[in-house]
Amino acid sequence: MNESTLARMNQLKLYGMHGAFKTAIETGKTDHYTNDQFMAMLIQSEWDDRNNRKTERMVKNARFHYSSSVEEIIYDESRNINRNSIIRLADCDYLNRNENVLITGSTGVGKSYIATALGHQACIEGYRVMYFNTTKLFARLKMAKADGSYLKEMAKLERQHLIILDDFGLQPLDNQNQLILMELIEDRNGKGSVMVTSQIPVKGWYDLIGEKTIADAIMDRLVHQSHRIELTGESMRRKKKMVNDQKS
Repeated sequence: MNESTLARMNQLKLYGMHGAFKTAIETGKTDHYTNDQFMAMLIQSEWDDRNNRKTERMVKNARFHYSSSVEEIIYDESRNINRNSIIRLADCDYLNRNENVLITGSTGVGKSYIATALGHQACIEGYRVMYFNTTKLFARLKMAKADGSYLKEMAKLERQHLIILDDFGLQPLDNQNQLILMELIEDRNGKGSVMVTSQIPVKGWYDLIGEKTIADAIMDRLVHQSHRIELTGESMRRKKKMVNDQKS
């Protein structure tokens, strides 16, 4: 009877229940529960399994460059990171309000790490996220304009709750990239959030964008009701390398 039940659970794709039921049988713990407790345990196991698989799919779809988590962020005083601000962002209320997050600082101070950690947390909370290197995204959208898939690509971006633009401003924007960025920010204004990391302070983004009218329009939408994280201190990569050198 148990084998038949397990087989039917698999057929119904109740994988969480299947695993919990099988474990309970193998460990002899089926008698440790009342009927109500056993049913509650099976349902909780199924819910946990589905939730974990959903998170895994969302993290995979986000295409983060690497793995990071909010719990592993280092709150060194020299880095100018406010723990309470990070905790509030990890709650993801800013996504419900369609607010943006702007993270600036010099090379290696951990901008991408924090952005990825917050993006990963958003996936855990059930929000759709996509991560991009900004230069590569612009190149991809330029190609999409050439092959006729631009509207499809922009529609896909519009469906995301959060778009992460990493390494913004490594080079000035040409006219085509200015218009792409303008359309991307305009589409998300009041509908979704943007998280941007950059080595350039926010006040320098006007010059990066170039054309004054477009820059004003982009910055007004991007900076309005945004959260700012302005990192300082030494390169975390350099610090890590020094520690590893000392150990070796």
